[in-house]
Amino acid sequence: MTALSVSTSSAASLRADALVVGVAKGPKGIVLAPGTEAVNEAFEGKLAEVLSTLGATGAEGEAVKVPSPAGLKAALVLAVGLGEAEEGYALEALRCAAGVAARTLAGTKKVALALPVESAEEVEAVALGGLLGSYAFGTYKANGNGKEPVGELVVLAARKGSKDAKAAVERAAAIGEEMNRARDLVNTAPNDLNPKSFAAIAQAAGKEHGLKVEVLDEKALTKGGFGGLLGVGTGSVNPPRLVKVAYTHPKAKATLAFVGKGITYDSGGISLKPAGHNETMKCDMAGAAAVFAAVVAAKRLGLAVNVTGWLALAENMPSGSATRPGDVLRIYGGKTVEVLNTDAEGRLVLADAIVRAGEENPDVIIDVATLTGAMVMALGNRMFGVMANSDELRDDLHALAGEVGEQSWPLPLPADLRKGMTESTIADLANMGDRMGGGLVAGLFLKEFVAEGIDWAHLDIAGPAFHEGAPFGYTPKGGTASAVRTLVRFAERTANAKA
Repeated sequence: MTALSVSTSSAASLRADALVVGVAKGPKGIVLAPGTEAVNEAFEGKLAEVLSTLGATGAEGEAVKVPSPAGLKAALVLAVGLGEAEEGYALEALRCAAGVAARTLAGTKKVALALPVESAEEVEAVALGGLLGSYAFGTYKANGNGKEPVGELVVLAARKGSKDAKAAVERAAAIGEEMNRARDLVNTAPNDLNPKSFAAIAQAAGKEHGLKVEVLDEKALTKGGFGGLLGVGTGSVNPPRLVKVAYTHPKAKATLAFVGKGITYDSGGISLKPAGHNETMKCDMAGAAAVFAAVVAAKRLGLAVNVTGWLALAENMPSGSATRPGDVLRIYGGKTVEVLNTDAEGRLVLADAIVRAGEENPDVIIDVATLTGAMVMALGNRMFGVMANSDELRDDLHALAGEVGEQSWPLPLPADLRKGMTESTIADLANMGDRMGGGLVAGLFLKEFVAEGIDWAHLDIAGPAFHEGAPFGYTPKGGTASAVRTLVRFAERTANAKA
């Protein structure tokens, strides 16, 4: 695991294997960002000229290596692009630049990050981007994943405010390490990660961090009447689980419930997915992974708010015992659902968990799920949709996502789309409605299970939860830990608002 630290040493005097500086695109060529002063001096004022000769432009995602001259303790200088030259660089630009640097320098023992940081927020952005960019998943490879991640990242900060800088790096470590835990879960092969093993991982983390973890197995789910989880999981040899992970703070004045879809593998069930759509379906538990990571991060940060995570875990498989299209399931709490498509299973397990979460009367329920292909069609692969029964909550979450560097878009829950779900002649609801606006229909379905008087929001992370292309910024190929930062920021904002 990559270690994080902060130093007030100068870029020239710190001993490291590599030194990272920032450059940007100016109207007349490369612009050296703050933090490069000592390095430029070692290059006799010609750093920009050298980098330009090597083809550097300062564009985002760019990384150019230069051997260090005399006067620097580091053997190598890496210039990373920050995009257009600014008086002050956006936090997301800093995160991405640090992420590119960490990935480029994989295999390096010690890397110093001399990027433009003046505030604690900028220090945190660089530290978090670097830690996320260092991520690699090599569990199943005989020789790991090629080069080892960077051993240590040192963020160079001004001596003034060094105490705040240290706290910022510690905060980045708590969030980044839990995001990387979520990435590991998403990337783990489904023959190793099933509802039972996921629950065991949550129990181990509970012991490690002092969280209360309760696991309902198939017997408890049957006794309790959790028809959604049982219906989805009945076709698999790996039975479902509902896991409650609770963090409480003695000074908390608010309680949040985060609910995560945890389909550890989704074949579509009897409504089998077509060829080419099964290969990445180990990622269908990314919502549960995000919720789990957010609760642990809230504990590590000591936020003065109670946060309970509900992990709705099941494996959706076709077999002689699987739920059929046309079956009727009784969701926890009593409502019945006619299953028209067994591949619309995420909303069934979430319904159970949302009703159960509502029984504890939290101030807010937020569910997170890789729920619909329709959301990917609407918003693409890097943006998640936000729906809610309160416009204020929806818009708040959208704004908070932007603050932490996650792309989202606020979406409506049109009342006219509800009709298609309520036209079942034999049950209270059908699990499918109008084909057009399918992502919104799924949100409307979940809304039916929210207790009156509780604010609720739904994050559909189907697009950004699993990245199939080449790495970019601090985003790796595979699991991304989408929505973790948004949930943590919401919990933090709630704690501060109630203080």
